[in-house]
Amino acid sequence: MAKAKSGTIAQRLEDAAKARQAMLEAFRNRPDPDDPEVAARRAERQEIARAREARLEARRLAQEAEAARQRAEQEAESARRRAEEEAREVERRANLRKKPGLAAVLASHQAAKAAKKGRN
Repeated sequence: MAKAKSGTIAQRLEDAAKARQAMLEAFRNRPDPDDPEVAARRAERQEIARAREARLEARRLAQEAEAARQRAEQEAESARRRAEEEAREVERRANLRKKPGLAAVLASHQAAKAAKKGRN
């Protein structure tokens, strides 16, 4: 917190002038952009930025690879389910054909299925 207002106006003006002078001196005493220390700090910041970009790129590639792996797993699972369903359907049809009288049930089922799909 700033000092409480005490003293004369002249004292406050003098304090303000000293503060401005101190800021000006700090500005004048800053290192030159060509100074080796400044160049070293700049190079260090650039290296940190490059490392950050490399980490972000690696993370992005890992996420893409994980997404591709998950898509492949889902597609494989979907294909496996379709194959199992087709095998069950083939087995069911084979069992229905073996039993006399169920051929009519199979035919009606197939007709209903075809009608549902819009084929006749």
